[in-house]
Amino acid sequence: MNQIIQQNFKKSNNYYIEFSNEIAEIPYEENITHESSKENKLKNFVKNKKYFLQFIISTTTALIFVVLFFTKVYKNNQQEKISKELLNNYNLSKLYTNSSQEIYNNTSPFVIGLLKIDKIDLNYPILSESNDELLKISICRFTGPMPNEVGNLCIAGHNYIDNRFFSRLNELNLGDKIEVYDFYGNKKDYTIFKTYEVEENDLSCTNQNVGNNKILTLLTCNNLDNAKRLVVQAY
Repeated sequence: MNQIIQQNFKKSNNYYIEFSNEIAEIPYEENITHESSKENKLKNFVKNKKYFLQFIISTTTALIFVVLFFTKVYKNNQQEKISKELLNNYNLSKLYTNSSQEIYNNTSPFVIGLLKIDKIDLNYPILSESNDELLKISICRFTGPMPNEVGNLCIAGHNYIDNRFFSRLNELNLGDKIEVYDFYGNKKDYTIFKTYEVEENDLSCTNQNVGNNKILTLLTCNNLDNAKRLVVQAY
């Protein structure tokens, strides 16, 4: 039998069998899984930490924004409250001054009159002088005479997005009416004859060469361009 197999094997020239001495290293599946798991955990930790930091930063930024927003709202409300108190005390305060000369000689800011424009629901006391702090409280005399006297009374006011002070001056047109009350409560009606814009350093609108006329000039910022000033003039 063996002889027959050997003979058949010798006769066959079509089959070759080769053996290799190399030993293939088969990775241990449990080790791979363990290393991969550690790497994934590290990646997830870094990723989660990154998201956590982003969350903390976003939350802190939002909190700061909310605090600043409500602080600004509170300050604006306080300033508006002061303005309303000045307005309510307008009739009372004028009782303590008996002559216009005392008004001119007064060194501290106080209410010298009242500006009222029904079309834009504007009703504010006019303060005797202007500076950054006073402009946050109400509209202020920038230059010129006292209300309703001969000359060009220039009144400045801030232009806020919440419609306070002179924020709605851009809604006025030629022919619209403006009421001005002087320190003693006497009223004069003014009619708008000119509205235009100037550069922030252009003060030609404050010119006092107006003859014997009583001119009213209202000044405010252009909320679309801080380098511009909106001017409304009436007589």
